[in-house]
Amino acid sequence: MQKLVIAGGSGFLGNAIITYFEDKFDTIIVLTRGKSCTKANVRYVTWDAKSLSDWQHEIDGCEVLINMAGRSVDCRYTEQNKKMILDSRVDATQILGEAITKAKNPPKIWLNSSTATIYKHSLHEKMSEENGEIGSGFSVNVAKAWEKSLFESVTPKTRKIALRTSIVLGKNGGALTPIKKLAKFGLGGKQGDGNQKFSWIHVNDFVRSIDFIIQNNFINGPVNIVAPEPTTNAKLMQLVRRTVGVGFGLPAPKWLLEIGAVCIRTETELILKSRNVVPKKLLDAGFTFRYRTLKEALKETIG
Repeated sequence: MQKLVIAGGSGFLGNAIITYFEDKFDTIIVLTRGKSCTKANVRYVTWDAKSLSDWQHEIDGCEVLINMAGRSVDCRYTEQNKKMILDSRVDATQILGEAITKAKNPPKIWLNSSTATIYKHSLHEKMSEENGEIGSGFSVNVAKAWEKSLFESVTPKTRKIALRTSIVLGKNGGALTPIKKLAKFGLGGKQGDGNQKFSWIHVNDFVRSIDFIIQNNFINGPVNIVAPEPTTNAKLMQLVRRTVGVGFGLPAPKWLLEIGAVCIRTETELILKSRNVVPKKLLDAGFTFRYRTLKEALKETIG
């Protein structure tokens, strides 16, 4: 029997992975902080994401391990929150590495969530896996520590992938929900100067790219999980307005965004950082995107 294990699989992306793969594996194990239960061929197993216990036996004999665990970054970057963001990612990755080393039959591949935010703020230079320049700051330091804990784990029989994922667009959650609400209330204008790049991927291509990586043994290391054509924030907001049928949108200058971010307990980095990232490894390997343009993606997810 083929078995897929998903750590932290109860969120938007985890559920998308389950839906896509439930007919491709005999059993799917979801490691969750919630209660253990079973739904069809999906079994939820409790773990704390930082220590070994009964859940580690699920790693032994599984074909594929996908780790999506990590606290949301949609919060104020207080010292306490920064520690929780970092620890939730590093601790989960390290303990999964320990479970693999103790397994008699370790997984053939371990795909670990990472982030396209690892690259520097870039308006003009496109960041690929080969020539992308690593940035600086808190979010980048988290990404570097996250990937370090993955690649320093000694797992000689397990191929390891760091999924440097951008903003994932889908119908049932993710980043589109608040953006769509802003547009409907007439607040869907450009944010900041609007020139910052917006790297994204449709949820369908997100799960398909994971499947593609699993099937192609020559793909290793960091992989940019992004659509081929980054756009700008101004273009994003324009397309969202058109898709929801609103003819205008008030712009939000940086100073106003700073005030708003404090009010809703988040950070402006999520909006203002220019993520100019391209999927060189996927394209070179022959992966075909179903949603290459943002217009196509928004039409399917909103329209």
